[in-house]
Amino acid sequence: MGVFDDLVGQERAAQTLRRAAAAAAEVLAGGSGAGMTHAWLFTGPPGSGREEAARAFAAALFCADGGCGHCDMCHQVMVGSHPDLETVRPQGLSYGIKDTRQLILRAAGAPTLGRWRVVLFEDADRATEGASNALLKAIEEPPPRTVWLLCAPSPDDMMITIRSRCRVVTLVTPPVAAVAHVLATRENVPPDMAAFAARAAQGHLDRARRLALDADARGRRESVLSIPASLTGVGECVAAAERLVKTAEEEAAAVTSVLDEAETAELRKVYGEGSTGKGLNKGLVRGGAGALKELEERQKSRATRTKRDVIDAALLDLVTFYRDVLAVQFGAQGVELATEDRRADLEKVARSSTPEDNLRRIDAIMLCRRRLAANVSPQMAVEAMTLSLRSPRLLP
Repeated sequence: MGVFDDLVGQERAAQTLRRAAAAAAEVLAGGSGAGMTHAWLFTGPPGSGREEAARAFAAALFCADGGCGHCDMCHQVMVGSHPDLETVRPQGLSYGIKDTRQLILRAAGAPTLGRWRVVLFEDADRATEGASNALLKAIEEPPPRTVWLLCAPSPDDMMITIRSRCRVVTLVTPPVAAVAHVLATRENVPPDMAAFAARAAQGHLDRARRLALDADARGRRESVLSIPASLTGVGECVAAAERLVKTAEEEAAAVTSVLDEAETAELRKVYGEGSTGKGLNKGLVRGGAGALKELEERQKSRATRTKRDVIDAALLDLVTFYRDVLAVQFGAQGVELATEDRRADLEKVARSSTPEDNLRRIDAIMLCRRRLAANVSPQMAVEAMTLSLRSPRLLP
């Protein structure tokens, strides 16, 4: 099975990338290689597999067989150990110009193994304006064998000057049935659970996997989807907001604490803390204190980003709930409801509201997302949202 066979529901994109990999092989053989270019932009909604598609393409570029999936080159790419693949994963709120300049210097080196040097930039839309300008210059004048693979939710998330120099590969949300099939065949998930997780995740493969395999993830989803029916008063609105934010904080802490501890321990080790011998710890005093402070700032930024991502996922669950309420109100036939397991709550909200109410509620959730992106306090933003969900007719 080749590397592109793992891209669920992305047959059109896979076909494009296979042809490009073949064209890249022509370039190495001295041919024209029509269809291959040095800069690519992978776009698509959350869960569509942007990074997975970019990584599969990188493997196909390195592989002599165009991405066979079982050779050493393919294996090294998939586990992240290939010497000519540079993977960038912004973990904070943004990716700055200092990091970008260092990345460009690394990308300028010649390939170690003689084929290509590939930079896979996940969440490239987090690059700051200065970083984007620096990246633009690198993309405009790349070394002969360097290939940039940028990933972002949509082309509009990137500077127009960057996206105009990239070939865009657009991925789509995988069909629910395809996701359920993957869970059942690759993860040995029981069919009923696979169908539930795929439907609840709306085709987001990673999230479907978590829902299918992690009872805590299902519990957090239940807690979020119980919010609409619980908003019976102002106090309940405030309490629901507090629960949502607190849950996000706890989940973010669980995700980042292990990483923080490992990074801090490694940095202290580099600067000699805990070693024996005269003068070994002076490095920590002289240079390590500043490096440790810089690391703590990056970790703080990553924790904030993770917390926002968790809240955003919860808000999208709420959007899905109210969308399903609208489907119930309009009597939509043949529509698969992502929150079918909350049928009683769906019908309760549908009976007690109008379609206009629920459209206003969706608008309130989307406004909360924009406020969070603008650094508004999560507690304040979510409280304002829950109050609007209770009384949508007070919204303009």
